[in-house]
Amino acid sequence: MKMTTFITALVLGASLVCGSCSEDGPTTNPKQEETTIEKECGFAKGADVSWLTQMESEGIKFYTPGTERVEMECMKLLRDHCGINSIRLRVWVNPEEGWNNVDDVVVKARRAETLGLRTMIDFHFSDTWADPGHQAMPKAWETLSFDELKQAVANHVTEVLTSLQKAGVKPEWVQIGNETTPGMMLPVGDVESNPAQLAQLNNAGYDAVKSIFPTAIVIVHLDSGNDRWRFERMFDALENNNGKYDMIGMSLYPYWAEEDGQEGGWMKIADDCVSNIAYLKQKYNKPVMICEIGMPYDQADTCKHLIEKMMTTDVEGIFYWEPQAPAGYNDGYNMGCFNNESPTVALDAFK
Repeated sequence: MKMTTFITALVLGASLVCGSCSEDGPTTNPKQEETTIEKECGFAKGADVSWLTQMESEGIKFYTPGTERVEMECMKLLRDHCGINSIRLRVWVNPEEGWNNVDDVVVKARRAETLGLRTMIDFHFSDTWADPGHQAMPKAWETLSFDELKQAVANHVTEVLTSLQKAGVKPEWVQIGNETTPGMMLPVGDVESNPAQLAQLNNAGYDAVKSIFPTAIVIVHLDSGNDRWRFERMFDALENNNGKYDMIGMSLYPYWAEEDGQEGGWMKIADDCVSNIAYLKQKYNKPVMICEIGMPYDQADTCKHLIEKMMTTDVEGIFYWEPQAPAGYNDGYNMGCFNNESPTVALDAFK
């Protein structure tokens, strides 16, 4: 367990300065009025809120639970009313509309740091969504040689993390790829046909992370945490090709697993995930993080039970994916856990 770290945040939303005792970040400016917010250590109770700035631009607001419904900034609401102590933010290379680019990520990360929230940075290595069904190469990288591609990965990671460092943000975790079950930047980094190249791409990102933040924990993240086969395929490939990583990351969505035909209900899927976690920890001797979890917004009680169950498992933390998203947001996402712009009981497990 890490010693408690500290950040320094300016009063009333002024510029952020970092009061961490780590050598990784900028030093405090003593001339600025400041207050110290203590960061929690230990178990990460997290939320991915990467949509937040886009939602705010669309006029979406957030309110405290209960009858009084006080409007509140979303990250502060999650911290004060839902027990969240960590924020996860995705990064896209050259997104068409700008959301999740380096500037947008820095804005959200500064806000998280100001509130004393720990940060996970999630590199997709794509211009848009990267997941098991979509691992598309960024357009600007499509004509690069393999050596140039490795350098592009390193440069992208370095640019983003250096920008965060200059803003006074020190990520605790960094993902090299998002749900890279089939590999990344396909077909170049295909886990089955090009495992050696996948490991080299992964290592280019890993080394870049460590060059900026030596103590950051680097995660390789796959979907379907209950499916042992896909995890063995990936981590055997990395181990056999000198792939570097510090932590195993997984997603767990029982609802979508059932939609794909898996039987036994959410409890069976969660039990299989628990079993898989124990197996992976023993085989690869790495800690495990649940980087994404979620259930339909109208199953809040069940979702609370799921999170409670997984919190008793030997994992380093759990991140809910976009809890603040209203039903049907972004062409149909229904896995948030807010109702009428207020949190449901789903996140009460974190309190």
